Amino acid sequence: MDVSIIIVNYNTRQLLHACIESIYAQTEQVDFEIIVVDNASSDGSKECVKTNFSQVKLIDSIENLGFGRANNLGVTFAKGQFIFLLNSDTLLINNAVKILLDFLKQNNEVAICGGNLYDVNLLPATSFSQLMPGFGAELDYFLGNLISRLKFGKNLNFNYTDSPLLVNGFISGADMMIRKKVFHDVGGFDKDFFMYYEETELTYRIRNNGHKVFSVPEARIIHLEGASENIKENSIKRSLDSKYKFYKKTGKLNQIYLSHLIYRLIAWQRLIAFSLLGRKNKAIYWKSLLKWENESFKDYRSKK
Repeated sequence: MDVSIIIVNYNTRQLLHACIESIYAQTEQVDFEIIVVDNASSDGSKECVKTNFSQVKLIDSIENLGFGRANNLGVTFAKGQFIFLLNSDTLLINNAVKILLDFLKQNNEVAICGGNLYDVNLLPATSFSQLMPGFGAELDYFLGNLISRLKFGKNLNFNYTDSPLLVNGFISGADMMIRKKVFHDVGGFDKDFFMYYEETELTYRIRNNGHKVFSVPEARIIHLEGASENIKENSIKRSLDSKYKFYKKTGKLNQIYLSHLIYRLIAWQRLIAFSLLGRKNKAIYWKSLLKWENESFKDYRSKK
């Protein structure tokens, strides 16, 4: 079998249904299977899959494993030579599975690739990052992406070219195709990450093993970003906690304090600017970010 498409689901029944439908509608000339790992949903997701997609392999977890551990579970059932990790809040626009598969088959030095992601209005959405998380990335953001724009032009997180593009950072976990052998060689996703930064940390290990990561713009996918997690505060807190976990696991301990300082400068910069502009909701958002980031930093220090 060529590809095992793994979708991790948690209470996104309607999104999951649409995602699976788009896979069957768009995918041709590929021997593939779909594996849905359900993280103890209570919204009828499992019944939806059983009723409408009997050919889909449904893995029913008794607990919410998070993103990385659920994908690890899915991979244990995978028969394909390649693994395609796909978010439940995605819709294939074209035969993206075959496009990504063909690229990996033709480029043995590449272990991970992903397509161009678009929002619901078909406008460019974040598809990858040219920078790995760290002090440099935080400083670049503080400077309005000046450094990265000088180095990468406008291809910071979306491939505006017509050709495959080398990614120096990481591909979005929303549509990540990986060689299964490489996935196993590095031990899969780190089980200590519940959600966020797990694909970043996995990519870090795979790149350190000498493999390359590419963006393939011909593969086009809609990403209804954030639709699969409804509580924004929880999302942000999880992301911030995972960021410090990523720093620790990748040996960037010396960058943590500097990154924390830069992040607070960014937040204060935005808070003051939006307050002066009278944009109350934005100001409240950045004030909340200051509070949540400081809580995550204190939590990291308490666990050192």
